[in-house]
Amino acid sequence: MSNFHFIPGGVTAAQGFTANGVCAGVKAATSAAIDKTKKADAPAVIPNGKRDLALIACDKPCTAAAIFTKNLVKSDTIYVTQKHLENGTAQAVIVNSGNANACNPDGYEKAEAMAKLAADALGIDENNVLVASTGVIGQPLPLAPIESGVNALKDILSKEGGTNAAEAIMTTDTVKKEWAVQTVIGGKTVTIGGIAKGSGMIHINMGTTLSFVTTDAAISAGMLKAALMEAADVSYNMVSVDGDTSTNDTLAILASGYAGNAEITEKNEDYDIFLEALTAAFQAVAKKLAADGEGATKLLICKVSGAKDDKAAKTVAKSVICSSLVKAAMFGADANCGRILCAVGYSGADVDDVKKIDVAYKSAAGEILVCQNGCGLAFDEAKAEQILLENEIEIIITLGDGAAAAEAYGCDLTYDYVKINGDYRT
Repeated sequence: MSNFHFIPGGVTAAQGFTANGVCAGVKAATSAAIDKTKKADAPAVIPNGKRDLALIACDKPCTAAAIFTKNLVKSDTIYVTQKHLENGTAQAVIVNSGNANACNPDGYEKAEAMAKLAADALGIDENNVLVASTGVIGQPLPLAPIESGVNALKDILSKEGGTNAAEAIMTTDTVKKEWAVQTVIGGKTVTIGGIAKGSGMIHINMGTTLSFVTTDAAISAGMLKAALMEAADVSYNMVSVDGDTSTNDTLAILASGYAGNAEITEKNEDYDIFLEALTAAFQAVAKKLAADGEGATKLLICKVSGAKDDKAAKTVAKSVICSSLVKAAMFGADANCGRILCAVGYSGADVDDVKKIDVAYKSAAGEILVCQNGCGLAFDEAKAEQILLENEIEIIITLGDGAAAAEAYGCDLTYDYVKINGDYRT
């Protein structure tokens, strides 16, 4: 029986946290700057009506941890946030969309300026402010709209503002991603909530997008980091939309301690309960991120069982979910098991005998076995097509080598993905 349950709410569900998001005009200012390099009669900067600046705050310093992209090219927001987390403490997060503040000569200074603007507005230490950005890479970050946006945000932070914050961090996302879960630790109710964004430039190799998590659990910074890494490894790290790892990926968590449980300082039963709830929440979010991939029409879940060990299971699942040919086949509802077997074969996983592999497809329309013992089967093509026309499809692979299992999350590859990314900057 699970020790947790999902509840309504998001990043402000945990005790001590407030948030909100506003339309500051960051995206509009960035787009106008690009336009001016194209034509002299570019329009004046007019906010586009979409929220693009979020602020999350706690009424006390929290234990905190984060993990980041493994891309060697990183936004300067990451370096500032890493510096501010050296003592394992944070109290607020400021995030903008519309501009990644990556590959800019003044990126670090502007990331620091964002932290100071938020700190001054909240009356806290700027070293306790985490910073993140998302959007166009290689364009200078406009600070004026951020300054005016922060001044607006400081007066409207609330328990109800979390959903606006979730909207403010979106770029090409079509839906907001927010969630909350509760569990009981040492007789105390513990809440974990969060928001996330992600639609494109999502690929296994950390591998999150932007996600900000809050909890009222009492837990040390070291254990918070350990739980974050363990939960991400089987959730965010198993998502791929397009094979591109972003320059800005940040997954951060703040813990206020207001739940009143005995502080978790080691990997014990309390830690396991916290980790179970965090992992379940992250896996739910991972599916939302994959389903909202740019141009996507279908969520793909690759379930691998019978692997020799966890590494082999994860490697196979990741390889299949990342295959452009598999993704294209799923878009076209083509039950081509050869593309699945091909992806298993080049994955590099330790697979004893490819002649033991079975492959099936499953959805709300049913399940069909298309490969057995490494060989394609004759099957009902019409039934297979109906199964693959659903908006959530499981690719089920049995390796026959052992007892390890894993699952990875992805989406189909559509014409719209090219359209979205062909004119992303404009």
